[in-house]
Amino acid sequence: MRIHLFLTLVLFLMVDAARAQTQQPLRVLASNGMQAVINELRPRIEKELGRSLNIEFGTSVAIRQRIESGEAFDATVLTSEVVNALAKAGKIDAKSVTELGRSGIGFGVKAGAPEPDVKTPEAVKKTLLNAKSLTWVSIGASRATIDKMTDALGISSEVKAKTVLTQGLDESLALITSGKNEMILTLTSEIMPAKGLKYVGPFPERFQNYVTFSAGVGPKASVPAAAALFIKQLTVPQAANAYRAKGMEMSNLKAVRPVK
Repeated sequence: MRIHLFLTLVLFLMVDAARAQTQQPLRVLASNGMQAVINELRPRIEKELGRSLNIEFGTSVAIRQRIESGEAFDATVLTSEVVNALAKAGKIDAKSVTELGRSGIGFGVKAGAPEPDVKTPEAVKKTLLNAKSLTWVSIGASRATIDKMTDALGISSEVKAKTVLTQGLDESLALITSGKNEMILTLTSEIMPAKGLKYVGPFPERFQNYVTFSAGVGPKASVPAAAALFIKQLTVPQAANAYRAKGMEMSNLKAVRPVK
């Protein structure tokens, strides 16, 4: 009788442990540039995984530092440059690395504010010089492109004097929605979904640069199969509309049939 009770208890504990494992949230570290797409797809992904997603968003640079310091995670979505570097260093499972999509860089203003002209390099120069205040993230993926553009236009000093550099995207977005700053320059995928903001347009072709995002599984992921499935769900044909709606281009878009 005691043996029967013991075996029953062991079986119960095994089932309970399996249930807990199934319900264990998937820990994801992701770039702000992919936040809108991931949040749009999140309900379907969680349904497919059979578990919730525990996601922390930030700049790729900041998350890279956390991963390099040994922070645990199951999957990560960052700029391809960062993902590839981490994979090379053994901080991401190299075999799991998957390219997802890309975003251009553009201009945003507070919803309801007049739309400045940003169609040509000359127009952008005039707009930036006339703007009372500007903002973008100091370590954001678009920073290098912004600096290169203002240098090419010969207005770096003038722009620097009225630019508020922030440590995070939310800070820059808040400066615009509150009316404290006039214009934000950042990834299109970070402007279009933001509440209280209006996307004005992309950088002129001469200055445009596309930031590509990739995903990978953590080398010590607690649930590697679920992490791999999470990444797969970001590449399925049904995800194409979410990318487009958030100002991004899906990497395998040419091979994707239009979503009905």
